[in-house]
Amino acid sequence: MTKKSLFSTKTIVATGLGAALFMVLFMFVKIPSPIPETNLQIAYGVSAFFGAVFGPICGFLVAFIGHALNDFSYGAPWWSWVIASGVAAAIGGMVYFMIDAESGKIGKSEIFKFCAMNIVGNAIAWGIIAPVLDIVIYAEPVNLVFTQGLVAFVLDAICACVIGSLLLIAYAKTKTSKGSLTKE
Repeated sequence: MTKKSLFSTKTIVATGLGAALFMVLFMFVKIPSPIPETNLQIAYGVSAFFGAVFGPICGFLVAFIGHALNDFSYGAPWWSWVIASGVAAAIGGMVYFMIDAESGKIGKSEIFKFCAMNIVGNAIAWGIIAPVLDIVIYAEPVNLVFTQGLVAFVLDAICACVIGSLLLIAYAKTKTSKGSLTKE
């Protein structure tokens, strides 16, 4: 595996593009759930992908900035959920240190690690961080925020794993594997 940089020009550009893409998808591509203010958001697959390819800081910023900008367009950010979005992507993005998408080799083992880290990240973000911050910052009802958190965890983990895995596989296919070219 090659030495990885968390602060390259490529990563900074990817963060900006990822945050813009996250915001647009978060704003316009969502499927409502029966629980208020909780939707299936494919944007979480995008932040998971950016975290895996460019690192946890990039993943955090993509989700945090994208979610905050979306919320600003409706008035004021709901900071507990903005923070939780960033944390989920940052924890999921820790897989950056476990796989090498740039190698062009993404198999079952890499997808398993990717999904496992994203499930853990979403569980912590939506099962602990968002509900606790909702209670502390906004004095929201305990039953409501933990129900929303559970639904958000399930929906966002599914999106991170399914959409993120598809993006990761597609990205890896664009890379040339070492030793794949032969001399005739």
